[in-house]
Amino acid sequence: MAFATRSEVMFIVERLLTQMLWPSFFGINPFENKQLKDPEVRDSHIDAKTSGLFPRISYKQAMRFYGSDKPDLRLGSKIQRVERYLPPNLKQMLSPLSGAVFEMIRIDMKGVAPAVSGEFITKFLDAPAAAPYLQNPAGAPGVTVLDPQKPLQGLASFGHEAADKVMSILEPNVGDILIVQARADVPHTGGSTPLGNLRRDIYQSAFAEEVLTPPTDDSFLWVVDFPLFSPINDTDPGQGGQAGFCSTHHPFTAPVNEKHTDLLTKDPLKCDGDHYDLVINGVEVGGGSRRIHDSKLQEFILRDVLKMRPERVEDFRHLLNALKAGCPPHAGFALGFDRLMAILTRQSSMRDVIAFPKWGDGEDKMVGAPSRITEDQLKTYHLGIR
Repeated sequence: MAFATRSEVMFIVERLLTQMLWPSFFGINPFENKQLKDPEVRDSHIDAKTSGLFPRISYKQAMRFYGSDKPDLRLGSKIQRVERYLPPNLKQMLSPLSGAVFEMIRIDMKGVAPAVSGEFITKFLDAPAAAPYLQNPAGAPGVTVLDPQKPLQGLASFGHEAADKVMSILEPNVGDILIVQARADVPHTGGSTPLGNLRRDIYQSAFAEEVLTPPTDDSFLWVVDFPLFSPINDTDPGQGGQAGFCSTHHPFTAPVNEKHTDLLTKDPLKCDGDHYDLVINGVEVGGGSRRIHDSKLQEFILRDVLKMRPERVEDFRHLLNALKAGCPPHAGFALGFDRLMAILTRQSSMRDVIAFPKWGDGEDKMVGAPSRITEDQLKTYHLGIR
């Protein structure tokens, strides 16, 4: 969309889902009461305060409170930092890291008896899928069940003062599972943390084991203000620049505002991008961004911020020339159609809604592709097989 802000893009996406898709599939508009006084499309007053239907949280908030950049808010269980309250001996037991951050969550077991919760979480941790959590280099999670029959209700290792503080912060009920996890005291990067993944997997296991009843309503969420750049790691070399970091989304995403544009020359890793993801029920259904429309800024990011090689920058010369010719400010969004259809048809896997799914061997069974190429086809492209 030309001359569009992210709020205008979000406005259209929200109305597409709530006024067309959800009524068509489920016969409901989950935000009908909020839409009684909708502004008109292209109204100059469309912004986050006047038009937003879905809640919006920043990437930093999502990672801080849920350990995931696509959290399922229906699960609750916000992460709380507790290192200020834990006794030193407990910290040493839980993690080999010095100066670590310690975080806790409460798994809401909905009044299940402590014995049932204990049996469930023991079975979960004994399963092979739990190995990555138990082998976490920052330390295995500390897990307990709130049980009034145990000393300090199962928090004896915390001591009286820390146990009281944890009880006041997390407000657990009898039978709830409490988990404490250490991590290095560094800014969040990537899409999840071990505790965030553990939160998700415990709930999914509890639903599968029928210990808990899965939620039936839908949770819509915008995650915004992702870091514009992320440190390069072994699995993501990024755009091949020499800066030691890469574009989190892609190198054409605009900084979120002028303040963050100024950070490009001072501290790029503190710069947030105008990138937004739509999350439904803990699934990233789509994403978009406001793009850079200024050729000088675009070339500066490629050459001076990411420090791409000159020949690599020249690969984008056609784009830079197009921007220089007078590109308007613009923003967009793309829905992941297969993921959206899986949600709309209440399927647990995208394989159930893809028209021509690939199998384990990579073959499309419907048309038998890929097939062996013929000699005539090779000759068309001046190729040969050695």
